[in-house]
Amino acid sequence: MKSTFSLTFGAATALSAIVLVGAGIELPIGEACAAPPKPPQVSFSDDVLPLLQFRCGKCHLPGGEGAAQSGFDVSSYQSVMKGTKFGPMVVPGDPETSNLMRLLDWRVSPEIRMPHGMKQLSICDRDTIRTWIWDGAKEN
Repeated sequence: MKSTFSLTFGAATALSAIVLVGAGIELPIGEACAAPPKPPQVSFSDDVLPLLQFRCGKCHLPGGEGAAQSGFDVSSYQSVMKGTKFGPMVVPGDPETSNLMRLLDWRVSPEIRMPHGMKQLSICDRDTIRTWIWDGAKEN
């Protein structure tokens, strides 16, 4: 009776490696994959505040119509985190339930979408704010 022995390519490669290592021959090891790069950290003072003041400041700085009606003021970290007279605007770590993102993403009725009566903020601008909230809405 004749028997045949066959190995798959993967098994043959593994067996060859075992034999070579057992014989004291060093095998080249491929470079380890690095962790994927982290997105750049978003700074409130460098990225978010200037954006809010440029795009929302016409109405939401002290003396503006939006600040008077809602109480939402974009002049500082403390005022943004204070929210409005109706409640908080930012839920640190949770941009999807943060009222600020709901208004900016236009996931609310057309009458209260922000910026009111103007073009929607770009995806990049909204993602900057979203990332800051996701990262904990820190005063950085």
